[in-house]
Amino acid sequence: GLSGPSVTDRINRLEAAGVITGYRATVDAASLGLGVTALIGIQLSDATDHEDVAHRLREVAEIEDCWFIAGDDSYMLKVRASDVDGLEGTIRKLSGTKGVSRTRTTIVLSTKWENRVGELPEDIEA
Repeated sequence: GLSGPSVTDRINRLEAAGVITGYRATVDAASLGLGVTALIGIQLSDATDHEDVAHRLREVAEIEDCWFIAGDDSYMLKVRASDVDGLEGTIRKLSGTKGVSRTRTTIVLSTKWENRVGELPEDIEA
């Protein structure tokens, strides 16, 4: 193992190199009453409008993560809802968003892990 000062020094170098960009609390969504997680693919009516659509999607509070992707869909969203009725409301809201032509929803049955980054290589320049 590493000594405390060695760990602190490595963390400081990783921060300075931009590898570590911040810290945050990890909140249990279920404890907030958000027991349903879904991934929603968004197809756009005009692919050149994707930045405007992203701006509009930012206003949807239920969206936890938003990725611009390659493939059939233009965006993949991770959303949280209290229940299936709440999820349906979110889907309706997304479907009514200007620039969205179609949504495709996958409901998460159980989460095995989240926010996994993996191990940093020992030879990283920091």
